[in-house]
Amino acid sequence: MKDSESKYKLKKLVEELKSVRGRHTELVTVYIPKGYNIVDIINQLKKEQGTAENIKSKQTRKNVISALEKIIQHLKLYNKTPENGLAVFAGNVSEREGQTNIKIWAIEPPEPVHVKYYWCDQRFETEPLEEMLKEKEMYGLLVLDKNEANFGILKGKRLEVLKNLDSIVPGKTRAGGQSAQRFERVREGMLQSFLKEVGETAKEVFQEYDIKGIIIGGPGPIKEEFVAGDYLPTDLKKKMIAVKDIGYTGEYGLEELLQRSEDVLQEEEVGKEKKLVQEFLNRLQKGERVAYGINEVKRAVDIGAAEIILISEDLEWKEVEVLCSCGWSGKMFVKKGGEVKCPKCDGEPQVVGERDVFEAFEEYVKNSGGTLEVISRDTKEGEQLYLMGGIAALLRYDMDK
Repeated sequence: MKDSESKYKLKKLVEELKSVRGRHTELVTVYIPKGYNIVDIINQLKKEQGTAENIKSKQTRKNVISALEKIIQHLKLYNKTPENGLAVFAGNVSEREGQTNIKIWAIEPPEPVHVKYYWCDQRFETEPLEEMLKEKEMYGLLVLDKNEANFGILKGKRLEVLKNLDSIVPGKTRAGGQSAQRFERVREGMLQSFLKEVGETAKEVFQEYDIKGIIIGGPGPIKEEFVAGDYLPTDLKKKMIAVKDIGYTGEYGLEELLQRSEDVLQEEEVGKEKKLVQEFLNRLQKGERVAYGINEVKRAVDIGAAEIILISEDLEWKEVEVLCSCGWSGKMFVKKGGEVKCPKCDGEPQVVGERDVFEAFEEYVKNSGGTLEVISRDTKEGEQLYLMGGIAALLRYDMDK
């Protein structure tokens, strides 16, 4: 499974788990590290069932033992621990006091589990999974000219402005003679002081982050003078991966630097996501080989026209399977929390099944031979896709020709 898909599923699971609260200490969390003997875990959980017999509350005792049994039976489905380990959660989710409805969640995480963990509490322990959702690679961005310097951090796909530094370096004088020479010496000294301050500030702001690299840009030659000089600390200078010519400083300059650095950020999801959405927008403008809107994209997938499906990670739709008294039955997409209406009689049909829109398209795309890309809203392009309905497709051919 591609990284964007697995991270999306993990994020949704964490959100669901964090929303569950036990009435008592009865929600069970189990993390099994990669390479760990799954039989040993099963035996440990059986011992925990024996310990749970000492719980005073009859209902809590029943719920804990039932949750443990649910996990034990699930673990018996595995011949060995999956490659990245396993995380399993189980507990009573009944909204009525005194009633039992044990639900289980299990995931083979996208990254290796390094902790062996068993816990019983009023909430599930999700911190190890949440750590996997954090963007692992960060880049420092610095734009400067003689008037200002601006510092930003790229966290995965999100650009954050960290600090702005103003300069008091004057412009060059047009006057001649000794006065001009003295002025130029003063100006050069002020510029050197400013560049030194930029280097010290870079150390100050970037040392708080585990950055993978630094990209420097700006209009004019000041950036080259900064890079050639001994203004950046050695450890930061070693992380410098590109110097780019751009037209602006300030926040616009940081955005432009990010755009012009797509070649060095080729492997980062931000570059990939921006390019995919930009390709969709370019094709849309030309009126060629695109579909957008959930039903049009589904039609494109069904006939095999969809090559790449772009789906916003915040898309609030689900697929429902319905039976209506008028005789109509089938599957349809509806907004989460919205009304379900029969497309034939406009009545309220019986919902016999439902699933998340991502799960639905994951299955459809797999059958049609396309690929699915989850797009975050952390970029301007991602937000634009979301505002246009949150789902689009790059097509192999125009559907209506």
